[in-house]
Amino acid sequence: MTADLAWLILFLPLLAFLLNALVLRGRAIAALISTVAIGASFLLSLPFFFALFTRSEPFRTAAPFIQVGQVAFPFTIQIDALTAVMLVVVTGVSLLVHIFSIGYMAGDPGYSRYFSYLSLFSMSMLGLVLAQDLVLVYVGWELVGLSSFLLVGFWYAKPSAADAAKKAFITTRIGDFGFAVALMALFVAAGTTDIPRLIAAAEANQIAAGALLIAALGLFAGAVGKSAQFPLHVWLPDAMEGPTPVSALIHAATMVAAGVYLVARTFPLFEAATGVGGVPAALTVVAWIGAFTAIFAATIALVQTDIKKVLAYSTISQLGYMMLGLGVGSLVAGIFHLFTHAFFKALLFLSSGSVIHGAGTQDMREMGGLRRAMPITFAAFGIGALALAGVFPFAGFWSKDEIIAESLLHGNVVLFLIGEVTAFLTAFYIMRLMMLTFFGEHRGVAEHAGHQAAGTPASPAIGNHSADHGSHGELVPGMPVPAHHAGAPHESPLVMTLPLIILMVPATIAGLWALGGGFHDYLHNVPGVHGAAPPINLPIAALSTVVALGGLATGWFLYAAPGRAAAVARAFGPVTTLLERKYYLDELYEAGINLLFMRGSQALGWFDGTIVDGVVNGVAALFAGLSDVLRRWQTGRVQYYGVFLALGAVLLFVVSLVWTGGLIGR
Repeated sequence: MTADLAWLILFLPLLAFLLNALVLRGRAIAALISTVAIGASFLLSLPFFFALFTRSEPFRTAAPFIQVGQVAFPFTIQIDALTAVMLVVVTGVSLLVHIFSIGYMAGDPGYSRYFSYLSLFSMSMLGLVLAQDLVLVYVGWELVGLSSFLLVGFWYAKPSAADAAKKAFITTRIGDFGFAVALMALFVAAGTTDIPRLIAAAEANQIAAGALLIAALGLFAGAVGKSAQFPLHVWLPDAMEGPTPVSALIHAATMVAAGVYLVARTFPLFEAATGVGGVPAALTVVAWIGAFTAIFAATIALVQTDIKKVLAYSTISQLGYMMLGLGVGSLVAGIFHLFTHAFFKALLFLSSGSVIHGAGTQDMREMGGLRRAMPITFAAFGIGALALAGVFPFAGFWSKDEIIAESLLHGNVVLFLIGEVTAFLTAFYIMRLMMLTFFGEHRGVAEHAGHQAAGTPASPAIGNHSADHGSHGELVPGMPVPAHHAGAPHESPLVMTLPLIILMVPATIAGLWALGGGFHDYLHNVPGVHGAAPPINLPIAALSTVVALGGLATGWFLYAAPGRAAAVARAFGPVTTLLERKYYLDELYEAGINLLFMRGSQALGWFDGTIVDGVVNGVAALFAGLSDVLRRWQTGRVQYYGVFLALGAVLLFVVSLVWTGGLIGR
């Protein structure tokens, strides 16, 4: 096997994007082209993945890319064990999202445009993962941001979708500025942006400590934006305005995983970025931001009524877990949770898409009893929920437990407790979602759908009660109502349930790779992975299981009986309101931005009107006065001009005598 095959992994989705965007616009074959391209990339990724079980050296191949004077940035592809894991996750989940989208997006007028954007998204993430140089990682990084903007705002006729796309793009740009600063700091300090060379220089103490700390924090700022960590998390819940398969791709395998991957790929730089007394300052920041994000987002998920918003805040929380794992010094724990999370979160999001498709709403208050009408979706969602809650033996149990154990192993009891409390909240809110969606009696909107014949113009939707499907996300006036929304809830077609059935398998068993230190051993040659795999901590595993089961039991108890949960919500009225308003962060940001721009624009207006215009007008007035004086001397009388010439000549004669010393010498 040759490393040159890696180019095909990257360029096949790129080719699909170009064909669909430039040649086959508006044709249904777009879905086939995009799906075949990402499927081929997945198949090409597998040989590299399996080869690295026994191969110690990374695969590498390079081609010329950017030349600036004497500085060259070749496009070097590197596939080590970390890259191989990411390739399988990105291409595998993306392939299933493509297949699911064939049914989910059927009938949408932007069908081919949608698949064109999906190919661009996949290609961008693959470029980010494959690149060996941080400049090329940054190129893929920005393309991922562009792709997410296009897909989140796919239904651009909806003001909410357009606003969400802009919010995602602008918010992540804040973090991207930090990434750019890190690039410049590293290039100035080390003379390179090649990741292996940077790691070697950092480990040899050849990069100034201050520059290294700035670079590490800048890289983490980029990760905070892309991976939706506090305080730049606010874009991710709003990104649910995009089609649900896009949500699955963003949350499971692409954009939000990019930040975690970046920290893992440059992990030795974070280890070397120490503060006073040799304290690992950068990793400490990563750990605490991750832990706070995990518990913060989990509390907001407790009260959400939109099924996709619950999963969105769940993703933010799980990304916090990954950052916590990296921050306490375990690259393996953080990436292992990224690996398992990709499968069960993709399963949960695609299952939520199936629910929306079959029930005609995203609002869990209008669901209930769907387990009978949608048995496959119910089973898939149940497995995803158990994996997310961290119940043995599902995938999330192994990876989340490893992060919590590593927190305690590194002596931070507070981080350990935050991890356990977050695990309880996670189990509680996912059981709440299951109870409201699949159990009890149906409270749905079938009667509303029945009032309007399929294919007739839709009336504007109110709140979050309309379904996300095709061009009908929150129904836009003048767009047709999809036929499947009429009538009672029903199971989705095979093209949508097949990806769910496939994802049930890794969501159940992927965590078993931890047994015997298997995942750790696979990554043992990745820079930043040290020592042997720690044994499974049975007391912590038992405690985590009890915590997860306790959260599930509490959720079942509160939502099994009508009115019980409502009574608790009323008892905690102010807290419930605080959580429903998401700690008022959106309002705070909006007020802050408005204040900044209003006061800033007023200050700039004063400066422009008073200082800039004052200087310009003052200079003009000065020359106007001077010209007025000079004008008075222009009388038009020749004898006056003769007198002035004579006086001038005498003055020049006197000056010349003084200058040469002739007058003074006498």
